[in-house]
Amino acid sequence: MSEALRPGPFLHADWPAPPGIHAFTTLRHGAGASQAPFHTFNLGNRYAAEGDAPAVVERNRAELVRIAGLPAEPHWLRQVHGIDVVRVDGPGQGAEPAADASVTSTPGTVLAILTADCLPVVFAADDGSEVAAAHAGWPGLSAGMLEATVAAMRTPPDRLVAWIGPAAGPERYEIGAEVRDRFLAWDACVDTAFVPTRPGHWRVDLFAIARMRLARAGVARVYGGDVCTLSDPQRFFSHRRDARTGRMVTLVWIDPSPAS
Repeated sequence: MSEALRPGPFLHADWPAPPGIHAFTTLRHGAGASQAPFHTFNLGNRYAAEGDAPAVVERNRAELVRIAGLPAEPHWLRQVHGIDVVRVDGPGQGAEPAADASVTSTPGTVLAILTADCLPVVFAADDGSEVAAAHAGWPGLSAGMLEATVAAMRTPPDRLVAWIGPAAGPERYEIGAEVRDRFLAWDACVDTAFVPTRPGHWRVDLFAIARMRLARAGVARVYGGDVCTLSDPQRFFSHRRDARTGRMVTLVWIDPSPAS
């Protein structure tokens, strides 16, 4: 077993990625030292006014590198619910750029996306030459975050495979008219992703909308999108469910030594 695939508090991506491509989302328990309400494997909130203790988060992040056998420190982003994408090379260090997606063709460079209900989406070229990771909450998804990520990659869309990690699922995630209108402005066909609940509110299937938008961008091979953070408090943090809570991280990288 590759060091990168060792067992641990991880949900590994179930997708037909080429050899040497690794991706997973962390679980909320099984590692880490954060106290309630961030217990225990919180990897985010370092800069929030009411967030977890920064020193504890740093220890959790160091533990992540160790127990997952990562080839380098992840390249963290300061996520702002936008559509900016950065291309990175080498280990993450120093200031975290304000962006919601990253792309690399450099083996050993680990891309990271923090979530607690938003969609984490990872991409890989079918020849293993490039990967990307995107954070798509409803603001970013409706504004074109996934399309921007695909456009930033050097790999043609029809040669990409994508995996959608754990996020707020269609049975639990309720939104109002403003959110629905933002999506319908892109294409009225996405109305099929909304189920009315009470006046002015709908349950929304963000997974389905992501698949629609990726298909329009030329990415046909999309996997995952079937694990709900809201309905699984034992495994996942959820901002919508708990308000003040921790963050999971979704990672993707190209193995620097695929033959290992």
